[in-house]
Amino acid sequence: MLTLGILGLGEGRSTISAVLNSKKWKLKTICDINIDLCKHRAKEFDFHHYTTSYVEMLNDPEIDVIGIYTPDHLHAEHIKMALEHDKHVVCTKPLLNDLTRAKELLELAAKKDKRIFVGQSSRFFEPMKRQRTDFLKGEIGELVTIEAHYNADHRWFLGKGWSLEKSFRWLFGGLSHPADFIRWYLPNIEEVMGYGMLSPNGKAGGLKNVDTMHFIFKATDGRVARISGSYSGPVQPAIRESEMSCVLRGTEGCSQADYMDLRYTIADKNGEDKQITFDDQLKHYFRFEGKSHHAGEYNNYLDHFADSIEQGFVAYPDLKEGVGTIVLLLTMEKSLESGKPEKIQDTINEYDLGALLTP
Repeated sequence: MLTLGILGLGEGRSTISAVLNSKKWKLKTICDINIDLCKHRAKEFDFHHYTTSYVEMLNDPEIDVIGIYTPDHLHAEHIKMALEHDKHVVCTKPLLNDLTRAKELLELAAKKDKRIFVGQSSRFFEPMKRQRTDFLKGEIGELVTIEAHYNADHRWFLGKGWSLEKSFRWLFGGLSHPADFIRWYLPNIEEVMGYGMLSPNGKAGGLKNVDTMHFIFKATDGRVARISGSYSGPVQPAIRESEMSCVLRGTEGCSQADYMDLRYTIADKNGEDKQITFDDQLKHYFRFEGKSHHAGEYNNYLDHFADSIEQGFVAYPDLKEGVGTIVLLLTMEKSLESGKPEKIQDTINEYDLGALLTP
């Protein structure tokens, strides 16, 4: 059993639930600079070992792993501090909000020989897990193309002060999910083209960056993919369109994983069509009010990470893959600004990451 300390108790709420419901983890300490939030979580989970000092938590020799759930721009420093204290790390997505410290972290992680895992939760949701299993079994034949989206009515975010800051970008906060699906199935993306706009609702609400985006990707082998995201307006009912979906089109079949609806459909290589729903797992995935915090996939990925540490295999996305996804996101952002296709390699060269990102 591994011992975990959690930093950041906003999004970290799901992680607290996940750890307390796992047989592979022991929760030792929760930490946030906001003492009132510490007390709130302590009361909510009847867990009262909390601190407002990250250093105090890092100095605890009983803690094996640090879970980082702080604002994006703080991840690099918090990861570095955890590595310097010889801790393994699980960090929520997006791993980083830029690449200025990526080289430093890659070199430090190699020196310390500690594992870093990106909590890319959407990979660990039941429909996406089943889709991945069928894909690896060859149920749709050879992959031809991928289509993914994440559309959500997140106008309630406009009530949060931090969402109106220049540093908040839906490209990283939302579209990183479908972008990760593209990386999962087509890791060798070489070029991206995208357009984006700040919607009337987002503009009226005070957002500083685009909230509506469409992108096309091209891989080195010629395959193409596309993703879309829209975050400040109404969405279709779930029976028509899931908030987040990933569609794989192959030479012999096609599959679709629908995130929030716990729904999976496939037309397989044998010509059989089937739809599977995972309603029996609703309570595993959605434990809080509405569907605001979906802790089940946190349980799934934390247990997977625990297995990787104890059994010696690599849990993906690891640090290298996580940095690669940030490279992709920043290249996507370049395309939004330039209005033309942008090369992934140019971003890698800009930050001198070539040698560190090679297999």
